[in-house]
Amino acid sequence: MPVSRETGARQVVEPGTVAFRTDGDTLALPYGPTTISQGDKCRLPGPCNVLGHIDGDPRLLATLRNGGPIRVEPADD
Repeated sequence: MPVSRETGARQVVEPGTVAFRTDGDTLALPYGPTTISQGDKCRLPGPCNVLGHIDGDPRLLATLRNGGPIRVEPADD
């Protein structure tokens, strides 16, 4: 079932934001400026639904190999 874009969907987010790309059915986990960024902000390919934030240093994602596995789970409250 397709997921619709929420009213608060954003294209420019802070590093470590967990976002869902409704146009591609994928998670976006930006950890720094992207190739389409202007300045230091993370600019995603299009507006995404914001789901939460990475717990810890999002720059660690830069150490992953392309296609490497990651695990996403809800934080303990």
